[in-house]
Amino acid sequence: MTVRIAIIGLGQIGGSFGLALTERKDLISRIGHDREMKTARQAEKMQAVDRVEGNLPRAVRDAELVLLCLPLDQMRETLQVIGPELKEGAVVMETGMAKEAVSAWAAELLPEGRHYVGLTPVLNPAYLHEVNAGIEAARADLFKNGLIAIVAPPQTDAGAIKLAADLTRLVGASPLFVDPVEVDGLMSATHILPQLMAAALLNATIDQPGWKEARKLAGRAYAEATSPVAQIGDAGALSSAAALNRENMLRLIDSSVAALHNLRGDIEAGDEAALTERLERARQARLRWWAERQAGDWSYESMTKVELPQAPGTFGRLFGAGRKPKKDN
Repeated sequence: MTVRIAIIGLGQIGGSFGLALTERKDLISRIGHDREMKTARQAEKMQAVDRVEGNLPRAVRDAELVLLCLPLDQMRETLQVIGPELKEGAVVMETGMAKEAVSAWAAELLPEGRHYVGLTPVLNPAYLHEVNAGIEAARADLFKNGLIAIVAPPQTDAGAIKLAADLTRLVGASPLFVDPVEVDGLMSATHILPQLMAAALLNATIDQPGWKEARKLAGRAYAEATSPVAQIGDAGALSSAAALNRENMLRLIDSSVAALHNLRGDIEAGDEAALTERLERARQARLRWWAERQAGDWSYESMTKVELPQAPGTFGRLFGAGRKPKKDN
């Protein structure tokens, strides 16, 4: 039996899921859909999907698993459209940055007997400095040796959670079961805030007095500090993510403003020793984080973990995830 997976949204994340599953074509059939047909055809050409379906309802109609790799501002509308088309027992997973909000939408819009699980992929550190976006940035090993945080609302079907864990392992990552409130806070700090700060830097410098000449001199520091804006893809999606994580973002922006105010105070007072200490502390923290990120050396004791259900699950058996390799005779 072949498991049918519909990948909705064929950018870097959706395309990478498809590519990572290429070697399991004996067990998995991948249907791809994207609002941009050009993107969908490119994904098909790259063999990230087996076939393309331009009609969204038809794309999900026969799928056991629907994977939504969409900008956050498209998520609710998409759930609304696909809900009535999902077959009994279908599992919907998504990779957005506001798990509390999306899980609430899923509870509202998905019919009874259809299941929701949230995913938060952590990228392979080899690609963290890559500036490309979209399907061109899709890689078969984008999630390899990393983590995928799995968020399952209370009372989620055990088989659906098992499926999420199996899918995670199939793409080369390890599952980490976390609470939606906590993962939203972490994503706000590590994904949304850097993009907002990059936008703030641009808005503070571009078209300001002196920019006409400054743009000629802007170098590596300016390019790297502002690069998160280039990775937004859709400003509306970032705006939605920030708005849906309102409390987290207000707290983080206040902390960022306070940190800048401290730097300003040191500069205003001419206190080079204090300024140097703040900058060196930041530099050491970045070096330490980068070494840990490269090594994958983490400690998650502070995170709220959820026990993996023990139910074997039909999908788990079909995928073969977690099986011990057969010994050669």
